[in-house]
Amino acid sequence: MLSNEILNAVKSYAEMLDKKVTLVLQTGQHDSRAELVAFLSGLCSVSDKLEFVEQDAGLRSPITFALQTNNEFNGVYFSGIPSGHEFNSLILAILQSAGTAIKLDESLKQIIANINQPLHFEVFVSLSCHNCPDVVQSLNQFALLNPNISSEMIDGGLFQSLVESRNIQGVPSVYLNGDLFANGKVDTSVLVDKLLEKYPDAAKQNDAPQLPEQDVTVIGGGPAGIAAAIYSARKGLKVTLIADRIGGQVKDTVGIENLISVPKTTGPELTNNLQAHLNDYDVTVKQHVRVENIERGKVKLVQLSSGEQISTKSIIIATGAKWRELGVPGEKENIGNGVAYCPHCDGPFFKGKDVAVVGGGNSGIEAALDLAGMVKHVTVFEFMSELKADKVLIDKAEAKSNITIIKSAATKEVVSDNGKVVGLAYTDRNTDEEKLQSLDGIFVQIGLVPNSGFLADIVDRTKHGEIIIDERCQTSEAGIFACGDVTTVPYKQIVIAMGEGAKASLSAFDYLIRES
Repeated sequence: MLSNEILNAVKSYAEMLDKKVTLVLQTGQHDSRAELVAFLSGLCSVSDKLEFVEQDAGLRSPITFALQTNNEFNGVYFSGIPSGHEFNSLILAILQSAGTAIKLDESLKQIIANINQPLHFEVFVSLSCHNCPDVVQSLNQFALLNPNISSEMIDGGLFQSLVESRNIQGVPSVYLNGDLFANGKVDTSVLVDKLLEKYPDAAKQNDAPQLPEQDVTVIGGGPAGIAAAIYSARKGLKVTLIADRIGGQVKDTVGIENLISVPKTTGPELTNNLQAHLNDYDVTVKQHVRVENIERGKVKLVQLSSGEQISTKSIIIATGAKWRELGVPGEKENIGNGVAYCPHCDGPFFKGKDVAVVGGGNSGIEAALDLAGMVKHVTVFEFMSELKADKVLIDKAEAKSNITIIKSAATKEVVSDNGKVVGLAYTDRNTDEEKLQSLDGIFVQIGLVPNSGFLADIVDRTKHGEIIIDERCQTSEAGIFACGDVTTVPYKQIVIAMGEGAKASLSAFDYLIRES
């Protein structure tokens, strides 16, 4: 299971361990136990700083193991064989157990440390899930930061009876002290928000050092926000970037082939490149937190969900937009495995296949026309009895031999098998008949939702929530600029967002010069 190449990589990681880490496997009998024993034995064979033992430790099952440092359990547990995407979760947990720094903002570390209630997280995963490791790794960090917290990865494929008893239909599925805590695509910021809902006093006790007054505070960590932060830092300004996650919506994009000068990349790869470029500059990054409020004035006050406050002379809002979701079972669980929101980005991956577009407005019909040139067949599903798109678009779609339009269709469920989308369940609203359309992919095109709700009455917005900006990215409030998909700028594309972020930064610099 562990190749020599992998073992050599683990050996190099183990050289960084400051203390011994013991992997303790529960005794007993299980069909997969021999495979797990071989896996753990092989892993620990590369370094005398790694130890594998078998003992009756009262763990969940004979295929459950725990991490120990200094002969004490540290709250990190794995039920199953953490191979596939979860192998990195295990290696990272070992490194952090031995003292490797946990890369969370100090304010978040303090929030986690302030929780004084016993919390046991269970994370049900699939080893083929791309999103699950982020959740497992975040909760493992929480456990290592606070002895009151423990976290257990559970491979749903090996614990089918437990999955069935809890009626789990998708991963990751997170339980806290036996109750459902979060499911679907979540990240560290969502987990922190949910913890703060339960334990609000954890943020009130936050006494992390406050930042000095900033010249520019960028809100948003996608292409627009990163560009704005880099351009601002290059001007020698004091810059803070606030983001729930670096990369934003881009991180979820399967493939990117329209970023000029970069023939082909993926969302995760581009996100890593954005992070690396940002790291070249003196920018304070506050990740996994949200802006809760902004107080206007010549010097603005930004209130964070962590309880921190940032005083700043100017603000650049680059919070982007999120695709409006269907809100049906199977949607979130299959993002990147057949469910997509951007036909320009992900359409080429469905060449020669049958796909659906949900939504009969302009964006939906435009998506269908775009996809029709790439895929085998497109089926458009529209909830209403008539399409909402412009007639010229409808005429073009109806003229295409490989586009079928189904009206009065109420989408009910995204159906998947073995981690891949295989169909769309819907109800014919005219007859109430339940139907299933076999498909390889589903493109959701029911609109974008700008991430501008936190602004309330701070700046002028359209009825759809887009921030109204001028040609210099200036909003209705002096000293507050906006860029990218959250604004009225047309065409929501990565390359456009980057340019708008640079423009917003230059405009903010001009503003600061005039106001100084």
